[in-house]
Amino acid sequence: MLDTIRRNGVTLALFAAVTTGVTAVINAVTKPTIEHQTAVQQKILLDQVVPPEIYDNHIQQECYVVTDKALGNGKPHHLYLARKGETPVAVALETTAPDGYSGEIQLVVGADFNGKVYGTRVVEHHETPGLGDKIELRISDWINSFNGKQLSGPDDQHFAVKKDGGDFDQFTGATITPRAVVNAVKRTALYIETLPPVLSSLPDCGATNE
Repeated sequence: MLDTIRRNGVTLALFAAVTTGVTAVINAVTKPTIEHQTAVQQKILLDQVVPPEIYDNHIQQECYVVTDKALGNGKPHHLYLARKGETPVAVALETTAPDGYSGEIQLVVGADFNGKVYGTRVVEHHETPGLGDKIELRISDWINSFNGKQLSGPDDQHFAVKKDGGDFDQFTGATITPRAVVNAVKRTALYIETLPPVLSSLPDCGATNE
């Protein structure tokens, strides 16, 4: 009986060791491919919110971390800086709409430092399918309504849904979701205007392990 138990134990240990080894090898082989595909998808996203023709640096390598309640919560958010030569011209900034119908909506907003919004994309949400999910580009082109919009200060009444007197359409039966997104983009664009004096002092993404 004891010999059988020992043999079974050794067999299980060998099986575990082999499985672990195979998993480690597969991970080592596939990791570069996964990282490459992730970088490609990230670049596609960034190019959708900041036109690549306005900058000439490697925007993904200029990743910094900012934390401000204007971005929807107190969590760190990644900022990608676009430069033309040595001059900062725009940023793509992660931000949060905390007041979506079904919780937080995660966004990326691209804008310059004078209130011009180049583009916006939703990267995560839990809004109601068929109603609030129209903030997704694959469902609706509503999110493109932000392209090229100029924000004229915190009192700009145009930066609101039409139900609140602004320029942006709301969805039939779902005003809360687009209102949350519009307000988040407005707050983020205003925050981006304040960044130039502090850009040189921002921690980079690697330094903060984000």
